[in-house]
Amino acid sequence: MTGRQQLDDIDLRILSELQRDGRIRINELAARVGITAPPCLRRVRTLQRSGAIRAIRAALDERRLGYEVTTFVLIQLESQTLPVIEAFEAAIAAVPRFLQCWRISGDADFMLRCVAPDVEDMRQQLLQFAALPNVRKIRSFPVLGVSKDAPLPIPGHRPTPD
Repeated sequence: MTGRQQLDDIDLRILSELQRDGRIRINELAARVGITAPPCLRRVRTLQRSGAIRAIRAALDERRLGYEVTTFVLIQLESQTLPVIEAFEAAIAAVPRFLQCWRISGDADFMLRCVAPDVEDMRQQLLQFAALPNVRKIRSFPVLGVSKDAPLPIPGHRPTPD
């Protein structure tokens, strides 16, 4: 299963339930989606191997762990050659508090989501990247609050209410 794979209704229900509760026991998951545990486990493993399930992990509260500042950062590079892009991506990968990095089109080349314990620490992190070769421009957008943080919508499936 690669690219846009064919998922049946049971697969979609499994994905929806796992997004709601990644710690659900296989017996409970099977009961919720209407099949027995052995085929449910096989389906989960198939979904993992295919890449439909990239990871099962806890969603942590950044603020409770001391990261008071979340910032989105747009980075524009001097050049979009492969060596420049790969060098930038390697530099980003080395910084744990840069949580996500997307390659984008438009006025910037990358958009990052970063966390820091305070504004000064975030400023220091941004200065590190301003000093990298081939970085032309950095624009940062501190987050004031989160209005929505939803799981990925499952095509053709409505999640069951909590």
